Amino acid sequence: MTETAAGVSGRFTRPQRWLLPGDLLTEPADHAAAAPGAPGAAVRLRQPRPPRRTPRDWAVDLTLFGWSLGMWTLMVFVVLPTLEHTPEWIRVIDAPLGLLACCALWVRRRHPLAVALLMVPVGAVSASAFGALGAIMLSTALRLPTRRALALLAANIAVAVPYFVFCSLPEDNSGWGDIFFSVAYLLMFFAWGVATRARRQLVVRLRQDAGRERAEHARRMADARRTEREAIAREMHDVLAHRISLLSVHAGALAYRTSGAAGAHAKPLSDTEVGESAQVIRDNAHQALEELREVLTVLRGTAPGALTEAGGRPQPRIAEIGELVAEATRAGQRVVLDQKYAEGATEALRDQAQRTVYRVVQEGLTNARKHAPGALTTVTLVGAAGQGLTVRIRNPLPVTAGSGREHIPGAGAGLAGLEERIALDGGSLLHGTTNGAFELVAKLPWPAT
Repeated sequence: MTETAAGVSGRFTRPQRWLLPGDLLTEPADHAAAAPGAPGAAVRLRQPRPPRRTPRDWAVDLTLFGWSLGMWTLMVFVVLPTLEHTPEWIRVIDAPLGLLACCALWVRRRHPLAVALLMVPVGAVSASAFGALGAIMLSTALRLPTRRALALLAANIAVAVPYFVFCSLPEDNSGWGDIFFSVAYLLMFFAWGVATRARRQLVVRLRQDAGRERAEHARRMADARRTEREAIAREMHDVLAHRISLLSVHAGALAYRTSGAAGAHAKPLSDTEVGESAQVIRDNAHQALEELREVLTVLRGTAPGALTEAGGRPQPRIAEIGELVAEATRAGQRVVLDQKYAEGATEALRDQAQRTVYRVVQEGLTNARKHAPGALTTVTLVGAAGQGLTVRIRNPLPVTAGSGREHIPGAGAGLAGLEERIALDGGSLLHGTTNGAFELVAKLPWPAT
């Protein structure tokens, strides 16, 4: 089989059968030394190899050939001598044609249509091909489209019945049972082929369904792993960004005072102040590690709000926001907290929602500490059962760049992760600049009790 480049003839030869993966092995043509795409360049494709017979195929073929050969022997040496009305010329060609039909069984797999068409004239003049005809009808129903197979079955029955009527039917018309048997014989083999084909198609569909199910399962597993990675990244950011920003503030203040003292611009730090600063940095580092351990424990399956086995603390709640603000104030951040709801009312909120509110305030304070150091940050929580809960964090934009401290770097994914967290709780997040101030507003549902 050859394939010619579009620049030569623009036509391709048609393959003899469906090509399987790995069948198309290219070979350079005699004039393929030219550059790729140059006029005159051609590619020759090897003829695909026919599929090899498996041991099961050999067993089936030998069984059908043995059956057909046995029927040929029976018809030639037992039945044909008893047919008194058969013309002499049919007796002469009957046995060779029957033997040819038996041999045709070996090529029926590759050429089912040609073999079935060959049996139409053979079945019209040969009774010894009766055994092979049944096997070929089975192969026709198994390998050809249904309409084409039915047409070939009808053609073979139409030419076989007249043979039995005019050549083998006795004068007393007592041979109609043999005719009905012959028709039933062909129909039985044809039905056998149809049933085998339906079973094979069912097996193929089941395998395809299983393959799709495996692919769908792999996709679901990939989605679950991606969701888990996103949850881990979100929790890690919320915990570590807050703690490390506090470390950066304390370390920056210590470095600023030290450098100022070295340049005689500020009073040098006493040993007590240096010790206190180091202790604050150490405590915040330990706290960051402790919170990281708690987050990992929760992500490994501990229920939210439950104590960890190692004696850890419960997951953060709205009641702990005051401590969070106090901690930021001790680090030098100016924060005002305004909680506009009845005392203890938020305890009815589920743990997931309480943790989300805490993370919103934590992220807002961290962003203000990074981008507007020294600015007054206002944290407002307002809401009621049945009306929803609104968390608003507002800080003015910095007027001048630089305040003696270096800018605290960030991953830039805090607000995106916060928006995903709030969306999971059925809320919404808005953030932007209004009237010279940056505002972060989170709205969360607060079901009526």
